[in-house]
Amino acid sequence: MKKILILTAAALAAFAACCNRSEGIDADGKWTAEKANAWYEQTGWRSGCNYIPANAINQIEMWQSATFDPETIDRELSMAEDLGFNTMRVFLSSVVWENEPDAFKQHISEFLDIAVSHGITPFLVFFDDCHVGTAAYGPQPEPKVGVHNSGWVKDPANDLYQDTLNTYPVLEAYVKDILTTFKDDKRILWWDLYNEPNERGIEGNYSLALLKNVFKWAREVRPSQPVSVGIWTDKDYLVEHSLYSLEMSDIISYHEYHTPDFQTRIIDSLKAYGRPMFCTEYMARTKGSTFQEILPLLKENNVSAINWGFVKGKTNTIYAWGDVHPEGEEPDPWFHDIIRPDGTPFCQEEIEVIKAVNGRQ
Repeated sequence: MKKILILTAAALAAFAACCNRSEGIDADGKWTAEKANAWYEQTGWRSGCNYIPANAINQIEMWQSATFDPETIDRELSMAEDLGFNTMRVFLSSVVWENEPDAFKQHISEFLDIAVSHGITPFLVFFDDCHVGTAAYGPQPEPKVGVHNSGWVKDPANDLYQDTLNTYPVLEAYVKDILTTFKDDKRILWWDLYNEPNERGIEGNYSLALLKNVFKWAREVRPSQPVSVGIWTDKDYLVEHSLYSLEMSDIISYHEYHTPDFQTRIIDSLKAYGRPMFCTEYMARTKGSTFQEILPLLKENNVSAINWGFVKGKTNTIYAWGDVHPEGEEPDPWFHDIIRPDGTPFCQEEIEVIKAVNGRQ
């Protein structure tokens, strides 16, 4: 009898795997290449920015009730619509979720309504290993004059990140709550599970456990949208992170801030995966990554293009990494960003290129 039960369980598992495969999902929950490419053919090539309102210094200030500002978001996304942008990459906040989960989800929904009204379908980011290691709900610090992203916070913050036993249940609840709430929401393009894992100034596989867990949590929810984690570095000690991200992602995403030659090489290497591609960070003028050269290249290769920065604001991303301007004078050229809060562009030639590539001319 025991053998019959074992065989029956095995048969059921095989049947479930077969059914999943017929739905375009592998046994581990990953989309097949055929499903991913069909999705991309339907959604089409996308162009947009990493977006945060000009009056928010970080993810917390964007989303918490005291500073959530739908009027500014509506005005800025209207300017994005004028340029022909049809997606935005937007970072969420576990800090806001911990303190006001229902309000946070309402703010996400309100943001999505605003975006869709401007023809924009965003994708949302959960975790992030970049910049300031401490984070707290409530009033946020003022920007440090002339310093790139002086108030952007890691998510989870260092204290939670290091406290594995206490953090993972909280982070799992956060991810699963947001995914479950919006898993079938057509206002969301896809889910970016983790921005630049292990960018914490520490060598070793420190973020690998959380990286694996966030994929696991997402697969358990099974959102109708694809999920991905982008590759972002060629550092030897992060090869395992990159390979795992590529292996587990439904669609391929990556960052590249250098010249067209670098961009072309990474596109050519990632084509081997046979899946849709998104460059989720590019455009650093002082490094040779410009709209004039990179945006047409990405469009030609059918790689969706999401540059860093849109409106000059409290993130101070007009300044380059490590290039401090203590008097607060504008660098020439700007490092990131496209326009000032009043809508005037940093460079009119860029605006013309963006509109032309996005089909607005």
